[in-house]
Amino acid sequence: METITFLIDFILHVDRHLEMFVQNYGVWVYALLFLIVFVETGLVVMPFLPGDSLLFVVGAMAGAGLLSYPLACAVLLAAAILGDQTNYTIGRYFGPKVFGWEQSRFFNKAAFDKAHAFYETYGGITIIIARFMPFIRTFAPFVGGVAAMSRAKFTAYNVVGALIWVLGICTAGYFLGSLPWVKANLEKIIWALIIVPGLLVMLGAWRSRKT
Repeated sequence: METITFLIDFILHVDRHLEMFVQNYGVWVYALLFLIVFVETGLVVMPFLPGDSLLFVVGAMAGAGLLSYPLACAVLLAAAILGDQTNYTIGRYFGPKVFGWEQSRFFNKAAFDKAHAFYETYGGITIIIARFMPFIRTFAPFVGGVAAMSRAKFTAYNVVGALIWVLGICTAGYFLGSLPWVKANLEKIIWALIIVPGLLVMLGAWRSRKT
């Protein structure tokens, strides 16, 4: 229970936790950033870790001089690309048998079905679009593997999506994070980065099911 409470607090106040980690452990924060993004994108059992909000906060901290912008981006890019590649490989290994899996503590069947419906609608471009969508982001590469997308094609989408996602949001945080309005409303921005994409995912799933 304490672990769950900490995870929720970390997701909702990622800026405070990261700043505290930097003060206490210095450069080890880059290892933490790699781990968070790699696990979120590489393991289907951890789709709830912070994504967009984490990248924005990292960019803002780099803009404030607390982190190295080039190093942070390089670490996050490596984590995002390697995470998706790992997830894709796991999906290729398990293949179509995944459709018979039931909802469990370690497998979110509903999220998988949403990602699969999204993939059926948009094809390979899903790997790029999903970078900006919680839960879908975690399951999209897995679905690509299950659907037996070629590794070369998946890798191309993976790299392009990671570049747009990491550099786009980190850069936005870098230049906007120092604005007084953003500083004063950072917690609301984090909530928006969590809630808005989530609502879009649910709307898309509802439309898909209705169709």
